Amino acid sequence: WPRARFVADERRMAVVARKVFAPRPGDKLSLLLHGSPFQVRVWEALLRIPPGALASYGRVGEAAFGTSRGARAIGAAVGDNPISYLVPCHRVVRSSGALNDYHWGRARKLALIGWEAARAEGGPEAEIAERRDSRV
Repeated sequence: WPRARFVADERRMAVVARKVFAPRPGDKLSLLLHGSPFQVRVWEALLRIPPGALASYGRVGEAAFGTSRGARAIGAAVGDNPISYLVPCHRVVRSSGALNDYHWGRARKLALIGWEAARAEGGPEAEIAERRDSRV
């Protein structure tokens, strides 16, 4: 989009940020992702991993293609994900449960996994987010 202009709109961005970080039932967020058909199927499988849950590369392969084979190709597609929080590649771990490399760093991956797990369990993070969301 060579003629695109960025225009600051804090109110609209607040709505988008809430949908991303504190979604409510029925919220929709549209994305335009460019990738090979293989990559898109892997990314769609990532979107089905619930917040607070983790999946191995094999499980992602089963969800995307019906087979756990091809973990390296699955890993490459996960790593090529251009929108790493919205398409939750941080929820993928090795079959042993060990954390693998993450483009944004191991500390950020751990923080995202912990934050989502706390929210999924309805811990204090979820309560704080609910109170804050009621203002957006």
